[in-house]
Amino acid sequence: MSWPSNSGVTEEQRKDWADRYAESDAAAGIETTEDFAPFIQRNDMFTRAFWDDTVRSKFTDGFFQSYRMKAKYRKGDGFRQKDFALRNASWLISDIISNRGADQGRREGFQAPIACDTPVAEAQVEIDDPAKMADEVKRIAKFFGADLAGITDMDTRWLYQSRVDTRDFSEAENDLPEGLTSVIVLGHQMDQELVATYPSALAGAATGREYSHEAAIVIQLAAYIRNLGYEAVASMNDTGLVIPYAIKAGLGEYARNQMVITPEFGPRLRFSKIFTNLPLAHDAPAKLGVEEFCNQCTACADACPAKALPFGPKETSAPEAVSAIRGVKKWTSDAKACFGYWAKLQSDCAICMRVCPFNRDFTTWKDRLWLKLALSPWRKWALAWDTKSDRAKRMKPKDWWQEE
Repeated sequence: MSWPSNSGVTEEQRKDWADRYAESDAAAGIETTEDFAPFIQRNDMFTRAFWDDTVRSKFTDGFFQSYRMKAKYRKGDGFRQKDFALRNASWLISDIISNRGADQGRREGFQAPIACDTPVAEAQVEIDDPAKMADEVKRIAKFFGADLAGITDMDTRWLYQSRVDTRDFSEAENDLPEGLTSVIVLGHQMDQELVATYPSALAGAATGREYSHEAAIVIQLAAYIRNLGYEAVASMNDTGLVIPYAIKAGLGEYARNQMVITPEFGPRLRFSKIFTNLPLAHDAPAKLGVEEFCNQCTACADACPAKALPFGPKETSAPEAVSAIRGVKKWTSDAKACFGYWAKLQSDCAICMRVCPFNRDFTTWKDRLWLKLALSPWRKWALAWDTKSDRAKRMKPKDWWQEE
């Protein structure tokens, strides 16, 4: 087993990181310790389910097979054949992209970056104003379908120490082009009504749809940048941890449920990213008040059927938490318990997203008022307001299907 270690981290690197990122880390609410080391992707829970006998089981094997038309359909609402059919169909575009490099051990978008289908143009567009270029990139990202876009520094702390060769699940070099300076982070909103049906196979369509959307969007945006004559590496869950990049890009703040809370969509997002050397101005991170709210709210931990979410304050993960990054003070889930529940369910579970008080429709004045209270010293009133409401009530999948 590849246990997390400090391998490859020198004292010179630690000092450089401290000098370079102390101010922006503080603004983002990110706190690292002397035990920090970049994460080894082979240790993420989904990858461990293929090679680690302490994780792999008939349930985990069944979980992955259920996405390949081998689900065990049930009569229960939300787990019928039509529910799995919609979920699996929603993943199709993502699957086509991720499976095309299988013979090379590259699961693109998950264990390897998405291959660059567009060559870098020989002629390079001159960029005189990085701030103007940043605005243009965000506008193009939204044209292609992204709901949010932010830009941050190429912070190598969040790159994986190594990626995974999916032929034998060994470690492989996590190589990127030289000279990359920025990370463009894109947010993709999940369907609110489908999220309301968690836990169900039907709800998994909200996840799959956004993975398929983001696969197309990052490829297109990367192609645009490469046509300008600059490097651009399209990435989803591969290459590095997207959550710290999203936070540093000013898109939101980390929460107890392990998600990024955004003012536009709460936790109801998937994120993708592009690594590039295109000259771009960077966005500033900012603490919104989410941490202070989460210090008083345990809705996600209370609702978690696997009891995988923490109740206490933020802390660094225990050494035995193989699937957690070392040396970062944060709320950390019991990933093994969480995924174990997913495996038995045969679908992803995001009850923690559904019940999160920030899971709201912020296009309405009432929810915008709630957000203003939640991010202020009046947060106790906001929490009480949410507790007394039926906002987090689960929608029956048959109601989503509009069945009698």
